[in-house]
Amino acid sequence: MVENYTPSPPRVWLLCGHKAGDNAQLLALARALGWPYQVKRLAYRPYELLVGRFGATLAGIDTGRSDPLAPPWPDLILTAGRRNEAAALWIRKQAGKPVRLVHVGRPWAPLDRFDLVVTTPQYRLPLRPNVLLNTLPLHDLDRAALDREAARWRDRLGVKPPYLTVLLGGDSGPYLFETAAARRLARQVSGLARRLGASVLATSSARTAADAVAAFEAALTVPYRLHRYGTSDNPYRALLGLAEAVVVTGDSISMITEACVTGRPVFLFPFGDGRWAMRPAAPVTPALPFWHRRRWRARRSALALTLAPPRLRREIRRIHQALIAAGRAAWLGEAFRGEAPPLADELTRTAARVRALMEG
Repeated sequence: MVENYTPSPPRVWLLCGHKAGDNAQLLALARALGWPYQVKRLAYRPYELLVGRFGATLAGIDTGRSDPLAPPWPDLILTAGRRNEAAALWIRKQAGKPVRLVHVGRPWAPLDRFDLVVTTPQYRLPLRPNVLLNTLPLHDLDRAALDREAARWRDRLGVKPPYLTVLLGGDSGPYLFETAAARRLARQVSGLARRLGASVLATSSARTAADAVAAFEAALTVPYRLHRYGTSDNPYRALLGLAEAVVVTGDSISMITEACVTGRPVFLFPFGDGRWAMRPAAPVTPALPFWHRRRWRARRSALALTLAPPRLRREIRRIHQALIAAGRAAWLGEAFRGEAPPLADELTRTAARVRALMEG
């Protein structure tokens, strides 16, 4: 008699780096797959950008500050962000066996080096058999999880419902979220909160500069509760769960996605100026002096976006426009059109593609 044979699950590594949004997508996908996995956190050398394009190499990785990359080698690598690409290729080269590479986002290496690329519209990748185009980044939030966190925090906030939740992002590429943008946001949020009869629940994020948080708080003219990122137990999911409406800065596609999970009206706050303003009709001129290092960094990013080939550009305005066209979001200051349609279950679809890849 032949006994039933159950194959062992594949050994899975997650290459996690310095971006919380990238890491969150990898963790969501790994949990959806249901296989055991190991998280490998990588740290980078200052010259990584110069050597990381050389293919399979660890030259840009600070191995002393990173998790060890050693046998037993994985069968599947989930990675995100350009800084991890060379390390993923190096691991496959060392393994001496088939290792599937799944990249989330937009790789800089040629697409055919990856078994699957899971991407979104801002990266403008060509449609190919190994490219899966989703409308929004991966996440594992659902309404039930938000409601559980809301119940845990409901009596600890110190301001009365209903609530307008505000998610503060930060500098990103050519976009500067500094005092001028923060003050404009606070004025518009205060106006919307008064129209809704709501208190404001706001939280900063890892990229929000301290001067922007202070400027936002000083310009609020309605009752509020402000959580500063990294200072205590993070009520982020509770704030989403309690929201009657959500305002989110346009720099973070991950936070915009999580705001849409609430099923509540989502309002996008655009900032930036010049050619790369998120909304050219409402540019925000930075209050920082022209020679400030943050403005120089933003100008370098703007120049790189202008000169880069289309496949290497990140065009987050494509996400904004698609969400507004679908009725899932509106610009802050404009009316929200009816009820937002539900989001597609793209995490389940992506996990199915990865399972099929491993079975194949």
